Amino acid sequence: MRDVIARALSWALSVLAPRRPGRHSAEFLAAQTPEPEPAPASPWSRPWTAPSSQEVRAIFKDERIGELPDLQRERVWAAEFASIGVDYDYPTLPLGSLVTREWVAA
Repeated sequence: MRDVIARALSWALSVLAPRRPGRHSAEFLAAQTPEPEPAPASPWSRPWTAPSSQEVRAIFKDERIGELPDLQRERVWAAEFASIGVDYDYPTLPLGSLVTREWVAA
């Protein structure tokens, strides 16, 4: 008997106050339209911003820099790259051999 009363009450409420469709109903899913994903930007759509190969070769093959000690040569290369706006973060020297570690007794 409770089931009949609950169904009658449910029907009466649905007629008097219509509800929105549930999340898994066909009406709700039809109303949801997915937004199209934007196309990924192509790296070729913007101009080349890095230095040309001639500029880089000129920095590395400079004869006056080739005569300097290794550490000083690295610093000059980093300064040359900084002057053209490039971060020189690939040192050719193993920096671990330049750093001396001292043990401190605490």
